Amino acid sequence: MSRRKLTSEEVELWHQVVEHTERLHPGSHTIPPSLPLPKPKPAKVPQGRSENLLEAFELGSKAKPKPQRHSLKPTPAKALASNPLQMDEKAFRRMKRGKLKPEGKLDLHGMRVDSAHPALTRFILSAQASGKRLVLVVTGKGKDRDEPGPIPVPRGVLRHHVPQWLALPPLAQAVLQVTQSHVTHGGEGAYYVYLRRTR
Repeated sequence: MSRRKLTSEEVELWHQVVEHTERLHPGSHTIPPSLPLPKPKPAKVPQGRSENLLEAFELGSKAKPKPQRHSLKPTPAKALASNPLQMDEKAFRRMKRGKLKPEGKLDLHGMRVDSAHPALTRFILSAQASGKRLVLVVTGKGKDRDEPGPIPVPRGVLRHHVPQWLALPPLAQAVLQVTQSHVTHGGEGAYYVYLRRTR
């Protein structure tokens, strides 16, 4: 299909339109040379407030590494020490010094979590039912992980879990006080559990 040629009248009309047409954006056919952007001026920091503001940072510069501050969980001993005293203060001090002899002992050392929890529950409830007041729960101090992973794992899984289990039902109603044992009974690797009297 061949294109039709314009007639002389159409050409004349087109020239008239061009002569009376104004450009929408005059000068848009020329592209201005790109100028470099001015560097931002560092913001003036009011005196006395510099610690709350971020340091000036320019694009392309490297950030200064800051020392990492981890708010790690407190050790089980520190967490237990912050608990309020529920038992007689004199008896508590004697217990902490290893002067009270435990009436029963449960050794969880080397057990897995899934078997240690039911064993602890049975031991505490049966000890309370038989009228015992002070028992010893041995967890072991735990081993350092050979291969540290992306998620930090506390050393001594049972050492961290046992106080939590003792604070939850069904054991919470049986337990009056929990504290880390004296070095003669295992130190960091064991807990004194002082039981409530059965009513």
